[in-house]
Amino acid sequence: MPQTDQDLRYLKLMAKQYPSIRSASTEIINLSAILELPKGTEHFVSDIHGEYEAFSHVLRNGSGSIKRRIEEVFEYTMDEEEKKNLATLIYYPEQKLPVILKRISNPEAWYRKTLFQLIKLCRIYSSKYTRSRVRKALPQDFNYIIEELLHEQEGTKNRQEYYSSIIQTIIETGRAGAFITAMAGLIQRLTISKLHVIGDVYDRGPGAHIIMDELMNHHAVDFQWGNHDIVWMGAAAGSEACIANVIRVSLRYSNMETLENGYAISMLPLVSLAVDNYGEDSCDLFRPKDASEQFTENEQLMMARMQKAISIIQLKVEGQIIKRRPHYRMDDRLLLDKIDFANGTVEVDGKTYSMKDTHFPTIDPENPYKLSDQEKAVMEKLVLSFKNSERLQKHVRFLYSKGTMYKVINDNLLYHGCIPMTEKGQLRHFTVDGQTYGAKEFMDHLERLSRQGYFSKNDPEAKLRGQDTLWYLWSGSQSPLFGKDKMATFERYFIEDSSTHKEQMNPYYDYRTKPETAKKILEEFGVSPEKGHIVNGHVPVEVKKGESPVKADGKLLVIDGGFAKAYQSKTGIAGYTLIFNSYGLLLAAHQSFVSKEKAIEEEIDIHSNTKILEHNTQRIRVKDTDAGRDIKQRIEDLENLLKAYRSGLIKEES
Repeated sequence: MPQTDQDLRYLKLMAKQYPSIRSASTEIINLSAILELPKGTEHFVSDIHGEYEAFSHVLRNGSGSIKRRIEEVFEYTMDEEEKKNLATLIYYPEQKLPVILKRISNPEAWYRKTLFQLIKLCRIYSSKYTRSRVRKALPQDFNYIIEELLHEQEGTKNRQEYYSSIIQTIIETGRAGAFITAMAGLIQRLTISKLHVIGDVYDRGPGAHIIMDELMNHHAVDFQWGNHDIVWMGAAAGSEACIANVIRVSLRYSNMETLENGYAISMLPLVSLAVDNYGEDSCDLFRPKDASEQFTENEQLMMARMQKAISIIQLKVEGQIIKRRPHYRMDDRLLLDKIDFANGTVEVDGKTYSMKDTHFPTIDPENPYKLSDQEKAVMEKLVLSFKNSERLQKHVRFLYSKGTMYKVINDNLLYHGCIPMTEKGQLRHFTVDGQTYGAKEFMDHLERLSRQGYFSKNDPEAKLRGQDTLWYLWSGSQSPLFGKDKMATFERYFIEDSSTHKEQMNPYYDYRTKPETAKKILEEFGVSPEKGHIVNGHVPVEVKKGESPVKADGKLLVIDGGFAKAYQSKTGIAGYTLIFNSYGLLLAAHQSFVSKEKAIEEEIDIHSNTKILEHNTQRIRVKDTDAGRDIKQRIEDLENLLKAYRSGLIKEES
């Protein structure tokens, strides 16, 4: 029964949705039944870095789970070639169908057999969901027919003809191909109940914009922002420092596809600046990586000059942020004013180093952090381009709506980078504007400022502070997303001595292998140390050197295994994904993906090794999950509504 006026108001609001004892009772029965269903399968991926073909394939094959299910269901009724054929058909139905139909002599028989196989698989996958949820997932064109087939028992003697006639009619009306495509899409959707992307969709690879389009069409996804995501979010918000970093990184890795073709951001203003100021400069230090096969010598030279031009702008606008935000404690990154232009040297941490490049036509030695008039004009145009890119803004709004700094779900704590720690292994505390924050509170504070940097409208200072926070999260010395003491951009470009290039990892990375560290972190975020796990990305696991993704006695799992091709020579694999189903936790290690064309024509799947990390003797039910706890609370509220009806406190509506 309601204890307060507020409780009563809440029950009256519920009564509008459930206006009678009958409707409230029915909902209690429905919700109680849902609690006993098996938990849906969660899929965790990290550090995709623009590799859209490999990511799309892993998404389509459920990290190999569809192939494993085919092996289980058709172990004795299909040979290996038929299993591979069916799996590829499910992954790429529209592209694979024409390839298959070219080489078969009896399409009608093949259609009939394949439809029965797909229906069988669909029944198994749909058994974990309510009919209502499956119904919402059904493709519109075939929703009634698929629902009939999923819940029809063809083994029942008096229903065999009905079932067979549906299949026959689908074939005779020429709709078998479209029906197979619809069934394949449904299987893909039902395979994964929830997708968690633990950071870094952007940079390195060419297709971040394609990945974002695909994720926006996904039925259930959330993000934990990575440092490479946050810098694009800052660029979309209009931060000059973030824009400069986004462009510099794109040029450095000869990857302008996302910027120019994905988001239609014109580089012409930067080209003009580069030609005017560096037209006679060979810019050897700024040659793009991995560009020799893709671009001509002249194109590479232009990209090098553009990269140098935007790098100088970046160092200037970053210096401006550091000067106006002294609490960032990043004065060691103020290096332009430490250059001795006459002698061609620079002072870093009290030591003097010779510089590899001293041609800086846009730097005023008396005011090195001030943009030249031309640089200022270029940045104004670039800011407008980023803010007016409709596709970029749509993607970044999606990242804000579905994303967070961290997430706690079903006893798992998800975050991209690190939880900053002291040298002695304690969780670091932070004092900002006189207020002290613990690790979790600091993450919450940074997230609020990050949203402020994008959404604030009427307070320019608040917006600027938020945008500076977005840049700090990209490269700040205590950023939970960056996890290093500095970003040595200046040193890597201009100083020969490689000792200055070293970026010291946060002590977290030394301590995260220890069970006591995982326990501290889980407790800080309100997760049970006994039942909970940490799922972490950001730093690739170097399998080639014997490193394991499973740390802290299984309490911390690192799933960055090198989706980006740039990392694969270092890691020895092409990415990890984690699967959390009703039986437990599985870790899948993937080998390199050849191409979508090879997958379709030659049925070359990603080879994945799956390791069972935890196996439960009893299946996890919905009642054991966060969603289950919400449902139990809903049932309790409905039971209170029933009591209110039966006591006469609230009147039933007819």
